[in-house]
Amino acid sequence: MAAGDNPERLRSEASFAALCGVNSVEASSGKTQRRRLNRGRNRQANSALYTVVLARLRWDSRTRGYIDRRIAEGKTRREALRCLKRYVAREIHRLIASSNTGSETHSLAA
Repeated sequence: MAAGDNPERLRSEASFAALCGVNSVEASSGKTQRRRLNRGRNRQANSALYTVVLARLRWDSRTRGYIDRRIAEGKTRREALRCLKRYVAREIHRLIASSNTGSETHSLAA
């Protein structure tokens, strides 16, 4: 797992996104303003997030609506998928943080 055995080192959802390689990187040139996906870091975590995004696109109408909105805003499909991967990473970090908080309380009670 990308968070490893010590998820407490992930101070924010941005650090988890960077660890998974789904944080955005400035890729502007001249008058073109855009951001691209960070290609570094944990490629397995990035691949897992991509699989989650593809499954959501297939089965979840809210996710399809999100992608359609982003494309209507002028983003390419690739950029819209990058935004969605970051959104999923944010949700996963919330789950990791809440489970970490619960385990700390449990270990203190013992």
